[in-house]
This record gives sequence, structure tokens and C-alpha cells, in this order.
Amino acid sequence: MAKSPAIGQPAPDFTLPGVVLADGAAQRGEFSLAAQRGRPLVLAFYPGDETAVCTKQLCSYSSGLDRFTALDATVWGISPQTVESHENFARHHGLGMPLLADTGLEVASAYGITVGKVLRRAVFLLDGDGVLRWKHVAMLGLTFQSLDTIAEQLRRLEVG
Repeated sequence: MAKSPAIGQPAPDFTLPGVVLADGAAQRGEFSLAAQRGRPLVLAFYPGDETAVCTKQLCSYSSGLDRFTALDATVWGISPQTVESHENFARHHGLGMPLLADTGLEVASAYGITVGKVLRRAVFLLDGDGVLRWKHVAMLGLTFQSLDTIAEQLRRLEVG
């Protein structure tokens, strides 16, 4: 397992396939960290679609997307399931953020959040230059960082 990137360091770059629902239509494509420069990005790594804690987490973030947008931030959910699984999950729960498929756990490994073939729940906050400004990696993954906590970290980034 690679070491998790340090605060103040550039985040590992990646491109992953993903899907986002827009007005009920699924839009599939490639999502590249390098192409996201210019505004803050929240990377929410989660273990699995349609699991209890992950569903609560992603529904919470999706229902609060306007708070992220007000802070000029984008949110991406990343897990090891396929794009098809992500599309079904997004449709079932009305999720509004892109869900990216890290099926081989290469990105999760680059961020140092795998234990064997298991992904640890984690949130990484990147600034507009792709520099890591805040992170939380769960030990057990039975809880998740709240929308309020992430929004507060985004406000601090805005002020700093």
C-alpha cells in the first residue's frame, strides 16, 4: 500500500471512468483530476454502492450539493464498483454528483487507502491547483465525515 499523500503536497493525478445523472439522463465519460483544476474538489472514497453507510454518506453529500457549489467546490464519489453499478446506485437514490469506477483500486492505492483488496472510507479536499489541503481516512469506515465538516474545511480553504 502506498503512503497517503501529505497535506500541502500535490494529489496523485488520475483519470477514471464514471457517470453523472443530469436531468434523469446518465452521462458517462472520463473524469480527470488534471482537467478539474481551477476550483476545489472533494474526493469521497467509499467502499460500496448500496451498502448502508455508503448510501447514507452519498445521499447526504448529494442532498447538500448546493452547499458545495456555493463554496465553488465539486464532489466526486469513488469506489471499486463498475460504472453500471454506479449508474444504478445513482438512479436508485437520486445522486447528483459524479460516481467514478476505480475497479482495480489503482487510485485508492495511490492515495494510500487500501488494505489488501479493501478500500478504506476517506475524504480528500484538494484546492484549485490540485494540492491536498485536508483529509480524513477512517480506520473502520462505520461512520463518515459530515457535510458540515467538509463545508467548514472548504470555508477555511476559501479564507486561507
